[in-house]
Amino acid sequence: MPVATPTKPTARKSSKAIAPPAPALQLATLTLSSKNYSSWSLRGWLLARFAGLTFDEVMLPPDDADARKELLLLAPSIRVPCLRHEGATVWNTLAIAEYLNETFPKAGLWPLDRVARAHARAVCGEMNSGFANLRSALPMNLKGRFPNHKIWAGAKPDIERIVEIWSECLANYGGPFLFGKKRSAADAIFAPVATRFMTYGVALPQACKAYCDTIMAMPEMLTWIAEAKQEPEEIELLDMDF
Repeated sequence: MPVATPTKPTARKSSKAIAPPAPALQLATLTLSSKNYSSWSLRGWLLARFAGLTFDEVMLPPDDADARKELLLLAPSIRVPCLRHEGATVWNTLAIAEYLNETFPKAGLWPLDRVARAHARAVCGEMNSGFANLRSALPMNLKGRFPNHKIWAGAKPDIERIVEIWSECLANYGGPFLFGKKRSAADAIFAPVATRFMTYGVALPQACKAYCDTIMAMPEMLTWIAEAKQEPEEIELLDMDF
């Protein structure tokens, strides 16, 4: 008698839909110009580092016309640094600070206290849009040291105002950073000024001098300065004691 061959049970299709693979997040990029001369690049880079953002650096070539215009204060607007992150494109250091604060709120780029936070934003806005004479008279130059530099008369009120801002913040919030024990966006915004004061040997009150030392000793600053000193290019107009 023939034996019937048992049939294999039909595989049941799962009722669960297979989720498509999550799209890979693009690594953030930060476009920078010269690390030796570009104060704006330094601000954006420090903000990103303070926020804990992982990013690739995109360096503009030394002969990029727009970058040179910005460094020589001839550009109508400043578009470097430029942060690209998950579909967002952000330039202007204050806009970058606000974007990073929204995206990484636990990083604490702004003080937690409402009054201190308003103060920090006010002084950062003042630095972002003002002090043109200071920028012209004391261009950022991390490779240079000009202790006998003659400061233009027009830049002295800017220096006095910076000293006033720093002194008030350090006295009110206790240091060693501008808004207390933790570094904030304000320290990233004012860090290039500290480098300028050190480069040109600007005499400062002791509290402000100590603040400059604090900024210059940050691990991020040490990294940036070491890389700035490896840059081969020089911009003659920014590399002289005038």
